[in-house]
Amino acid sequence: MAEVRKKVVEDKYNTSKIKTKKEVKKEKKDVSVSKTTKNEPEKKSIFVKIRIFWNGVKSEFKKVHWTSKKDLVKYSIACIFFIIFCSLFFYLIEVLFALVQSLFA
Repeated sequence: MAEVRKKVVEDKYNTSKIKTKKEVKKEKKDVSVSKTTKNEPEKKSIFVKIRIFWNGVKSEFKKVHWTSKKDLVKYSIACIFFIIFCSLFFYLIEVLFALVQSLFA
């Protein structure tokens, strides 16, 4: 017989970290009691921050989908033809309006 597999549902929004009302109230009490201890963020030097930034830039560049040479040529030619078509269209409209203006002036 065929096996029936249970569909595994991924927790897309990570709902396991959502707190209930009781947990929130308890946390508020704990925070009010422990106000004497201050959690300060770790201070980093400027060189560490720059290194972290460039590592982020490098990882984002790996995610970029670069077009192939063939597609780049195809899109460039299409763009040039579109620019030529639009410029000719507006030139002819301008000539037409100039002709109409000269007939009635």
